[in-house]
Parts: sequence; C-alpha cells; structure tokens
Amino acid sequence: MRIVVVRHGQTAWSITSQHTGRTDIPLTDVGREEALRAAATLTDWDFARSYTSPLQRASVTAEIAGFGHASVDDNLVEWHYGDHEGKRTVDIVVEEPGFSKWTTAPPNGESVDQVGQRVDTFLTRVRDECDPASDVVVFAHGHLLAVFIARWLALPASEGKRFPLETAAVSVLGEYRGNPVLRSLNHQCGHPLHT
Repeated sequence: MRIVVVRHGQTAWSITSQHTGRTDIPLTDVGREEALRAAATLTDWDFARSYTSPLQRASVTAEIAGFGHASVDDNLVEWHYGDHEGKRTVDIVVEEPGFSKWTTAPPNGESVDQVGQRVDTFLTRVRDECDPASDVVVFAHGHLLAVFIARWLALPASEGKRFPLETAAVSVLGEYRGNPVLRSLNHQCGHPLHT
C-alpha cells in the first residue's frame, strides 16, 4: 500500500505561522492555486480511496485537486491547540519558556499522543477498507500529517517534529521489503510525481 498525504493549501494563518487547529479558516487565493498544482502532481495516480479532514482548508484543497468525493474522517482534523489556538510559537515561548507542543500538551488542548491515537485509528480504517496493494490519498493538516508520517514509520508520535510540511506539499508513504518507508517528502506541486 502507498499512502499519498497532501497538506492543505495556504491560509492567512499559515502565512503568519499561527497555530490553526479547529478554527475553520478558508484558503487564500494562493492556497487555491496551490491546490490546482497539487491536482497536476496527482494526475497520474489511480487512487482506490481518498480521504479528507472535514475542515474547509483541507476539504476544499481536496475538491480543487479533483477529489471532491473524498470520504470525510474526523480523525484527520488538525491538532487541538486549546489556549494556543491562533497564537504563534514565538509568542507562546515568551509566556511559557521552553514550551513545545511535541513534549507538552497545550492548555485545554490535545497531547501529541492523543493526536497519534487518532492517526492510528484512521490507519486502522484505511487498512480495513483498502486492498493492501492499493494507493490512497489523504488531505489534511501540517502537524496532523507530520504525526501521521511518524506513526506510519512506527515511530512515536512526537517524532512528527522531524517532518515539517509545506502548504499543499505532497508526500508519499509506502513499504520496502515489508518495512514502512517514506518515499517522498514535500514534493513540489505542479510537477508530476511518478507512480
């Protein structure tokens, strides 16, 4: 099985590096253009299934990229940042020196392990619904997908910190000789990604 993961296109808060968890913020015009480039990147693939977060920045990216029929899964919603929603990391650490969401849950938000549990639940769904030889595509969010990559690789959810994702970037997860692997990270959209 190969899973292609696509981060949503640009939003006003991705420009300013604000934590955007459950706030249902729309794509910018640039974000919509990025989604069109993602469509070109995915054009040669034959996906058995497609999935999306219900939040519009992901679901609209999926729709523009040609996957308006994607199954919505609440487990793909971005990290719940609690009291840090809408804040930038550089401002948070002024108030809470040394803070990292990768080690400490944001106040009134989710821990990294809770996000990892949601990802594991989703991966179980995919394995139950899809043929092991099929390809699937997932549209979601930067930090959620970073955790997704870590969990696919059988790493702790906190290791998602090693996989920063650009807006509308396409990454490919797969297997090699029975081992889960990362085949591509942050592929530049607009150029075909060979299957």
